[in-house]
This record gives sequence, structure tokens and C-alpha cells, in this order.
Amino acid sequence: MIYTDIALASVLVAVLVDLFLLKTSLLTKSVFWTSYAIILPFQLITNWWLTSRDIVMYSPAAIIGRRLAGAPIEDLLFGFSLILLIQGMWVYWGRRGIQREK
Repeated sequence: MIYTDIALASVLVAVLVDLFLLKTSLLTKSVFWTSYAIILPFQLITNWWLTSRDIVMYSPAAIIGRRLAGAPIEDLLFGFSLILLIQGMWVYWGRRGIQREK
């Protein structure tokens, strides 16, 4: 599997978990998209910083080749998946009333 395939699979898994496993349906809520719009510029800045200093490098054979802020487009897919899953778990656990142990 190449990086692109894994990135696309991560989006599919995140969407399925959001809609069917956690049933948070964040993708249908404007609050999710607003928070994603706030987070995205920071992801782009971080991607640029890491790739412009060769801290993170990508094999040209493993990516599509299109880059945004120095990082492959696939990184945006991974970032989207991570944000969706973390926010989904946050909402899910909040609804279940999971609290810290006292």
C-alpha cells in the first residue's frame, strides 16, 4: 500500500466510525467544520515547517505529487481523519458521561 492509499483509507475509516460506530455525525454539523477551519491553518504551518527543514521527507513514488504548504496532499487527509476521530471520541465519551476517577 502506498501513502495515498493509506490516507484515503484513513478518511474512509474516520467517516464510518463517525457515522456508524460512534454515531456522533460530526460531518453533518457546522461546529465540526468551523473547528476544522480553525485547525487547518495550523496543520499547514506545521507541515510546511517540518518539510521545509527536511525533518519529514516523502518518497515521490509513494505520493500523488501534489503538495500544499510543502507537504503532500495526503497529509491533509490524515489530518482530517485524526481531527474527526478525536472530536468524535470526545463527543461520544461526553455523551456517555465518562468522568475521571476520583
